[in-house]
Amino acid sequence: MRNMYDPVDIEDIKARLARMQPDQPPLWGSMTAPQAVAHCASAMEWAVGDRLPPRMFFAGILGRAIKSKVLGNDAPFRRNSPTSPDLIIKDDRDLNAERARLVGLIDRFAAQGPDRCTRHPHSFFGPLTAEQWAILTYKHLDHHLRQFGV
Repeated sequence: MRNMYDPVDIEDIKARLARMQPDQPPLWGSMTAPQAVAHCASAMEWAVGDRLPPRMFFAGILGRAIKSKVLGNDAPFRRNSPTSPDLIIKDDRDLNAERARLVGLIDRFAAQGPDRCTRHPHSFFGPLTAEQWAILTYKHLDHHLRQFGV
């Protein structure tokens, strides 16, 4: 499965990220391209353990129930999937600054490897293995790059 420990997948994500433009309109949703990249960087901060997400109130049962369905295949996330309030970006951002921040976090996640991946539970899915975090981060990045047609 595609994941953020695979060098080919990492390079694919970075190449697509490099093609994003600040004024690129979304195919769905309301975020701007810079906000989407900042959102993705904030989510990567969860994976490397820089930010510890709070558990979403309704996530306990539902998150565990669908975790294997979401992370057990290469199917992309659906359009307009819900997100944690902790990851909503409302202010204007600079695409180049956010892109650099995200690339740095991607590189750090990959370089640290599975042994240094966060052990803190995901806000919706709960406890994840390092491999599940790698799949989830790939799918999340892919989702938002597809949102902007890259």
